[in-house]
Amino acid sequence: MGWADLRVMVVEDHGFQRRIALRLLAELGVRDAQEAADGLQALQCLRAQAAPPDVVLVDLDMPGMDGIECIGHLAQEHLARAVVVVSALDPALLHTVQTMTRAYGLRVLGSVEKPLTRDKLEQVLERYDEQAGEAVEDADTEVDAGALRAGLAAGEIVPWFQPQAEFANGKVVGVEALARWQRRDGLLVRPHLFVPVLEREGLAEALTEHMLDAACVWKRRWQEQGLRLELSVNVSPQALADATADRYQAIVERHGLKPEDVVLELTESSVMADAARALGVLARLRLKGFGLSIDDFGTGYSSLAQLSQIPFTELKIDQGFVTGVAAQPRKRAVVEASLDLARKLGLTTVAEGVESAEDWQLLAELGCDIAQGWLIGRPVPPAELAAAIARWRQPAQ
Repeated sequence: MGWADLRVMVVEDHGFQRRIALRLLAELGVRDAQEAADGLQALQCLRAQAAPPDVVLVDLDMPGMDGIECIGHLAQEHLARAVVVVSALDPALLHTVQTMTRAYGLRVLGSVEKPLTRDKLEQVLERYDEQAGEAVEDADTEVDAGALRAGLAAGEIVPWFQPQAEFANGKVVGVEALARWQRRDGLLVRPHLFVPVLEREGLAEALTEHMLDAACVWKRRWQEQGLRLELSVNVSPQALADATADRYQAIVERHGLKPEDVVLELTESSVMADAARALGVLARLRLKGFGLSIDDFGTGYSSLAQLSQIPFTELKIDQGFVTGVAAQPRKRAVVEASLDLARKLGLTTVAEGVESAEDWQLLAELGCDIAQGWLIGRPVPPAELAAAIARWRQPAQ
């Protein structure tokens, strides 16, 4: 999307600051820029519009309805496609607001520290297009359990792949398989909308095995083409049954692969109802050679307990701590502590959400092993992975 097609609203109580923002947007070529002097005015204006703007720039410190409350309404009423947080307040507070916004399901392009400049504004708005590779209109999609069950049986749920590159040399060494529902009506639905439904329907085990099988098909195909990549597949704790280790081994070996070629990712925030059985299953998976990754590290409450109980081989640092880490001391502190812990436990470290060269450089200096994020490449359909890797390998012009 070009700047001329971008629809933006500026919510700022200070008249001069608001005019500056509008002038900078005009300089960037944004033709459709609206303004509101406070949160209430913004909500009234947006509720009357047929379609939400692409981006809403929200100042946090406003009288009456502050920016935090305003963002909550924007998210719950689907009045914006994405937001940018604008403030001169504590970076820790900005991070909290961004985390809250994502929890509501609303896209966050980032935060901009005042005073607003053209460079700052351009940098954050460019992220709108970076995310457009998966910009599907699924925010209001209602997931019917029956249609989803039928879609899984018909093979409509497919893996897309996001590349992972070593910090040491930039070489792509692995991919993560991410589920996408390609419906017959042409709509592409992302996992946060349909995976919880599958889990409620008791289909977590079927989904995991289907994704592992489909991903192995592509891994074998790439391997035959000379492209050797480690494969990561997400596993729902609800999929862990007594026979899981044997079934996963059979799936992998059916495609001429080895368990050592596959890393199984589990989110640390997942609660295991039957801890004894789950630990036994994970131990057997590790015994067979599968790698085990603790995903989204730092977002749950049982991190240390799970690290001490489960034979993990990899630690993935959540993107909420990685994106923008070079500019935010508190994020850096969390990342440094996570990397230090991983080194002491002998775990490979993966940073999710690497979006900028500055973040890449800092993470490399801190000793992180592998990067995953839009800087390297977005998730793509399997047939497009080779081209995505080639783009990453191309030198900057």
